[in-house]
Amino acid sequence: MSKGAPIVAELGRPETPQETADRKAESSRVYRSSQTFRNLIAALLVTIGVVIVIVLSVPRGEPVAQPPIDLAGIAKNAETSLDRPVVVPDPPKDWRVTSAEVAGGAVTTWNVTLAPTADDERGFLKISQAVDADRLWAATPLRGAQSSGTLDAGGVEWDVYKIANPEASGNISYALGAQAGTDYVLLYGSRSAEETAAFAETLVPEIDRLKEAQ
Repeated sequence: MSKGAPIVAELGRPETPQETADRKAESSRVYRSSQTFRNLIAALLVTIGVVIVIVLSVPRGEPVAQPPIDLAGIAKNAETSLDRPVVVPDPPKDWRVTSAEVAGGAVTTWNVTLAPTADDERGFLKISQAVDADRLWAATPLRGAQSSGTLDAGGVEWDVYKIANPEASGNISYALGAQAGTDYVLLYGSRSAEETAAFAETLVPEIDRLKEAQ
């Protein structure tokens, strides 16, 4: 008895040549698909490995400390530019100057910003000397806030500004302003009223210097 094509269990009969070809083609397709998936996983693992190597090889160190701002030098240039004295604060030992500059605009200002040196301390104080301005100018940096009274600090009468909505006013919560000759000096920021008033007292010699010069 001659051997014929094997009987396929699922069919109950031998495969036809077309069925055999279709079966082999499907097996090849499944094999190629599985190989593509394996290659994709392998490529992904290689990519992740390269990223890890790059991350681990990047040198890590402490951020480079910024050099202290030369407040005296910048203030001297500002006085030459503005042709008048400018307020030069003497920050307490636990405070630092973070910026000092002359800003133009409708009113020219000399600005000094200070912040605590401790990492866990928040807030800031800013001194703005508005050239040839009065208390009306204060509404600009204070987003429209008006003086609610006066306060004597160091023998100088300061206008008091209490900010109702600090979040809408650049985190400014309190301010004190004083006329210094033809200029208006504003001390404002996010520190307490008591701390702001104490700092205002340290500016009194500078306020007097402005008055005498003008």
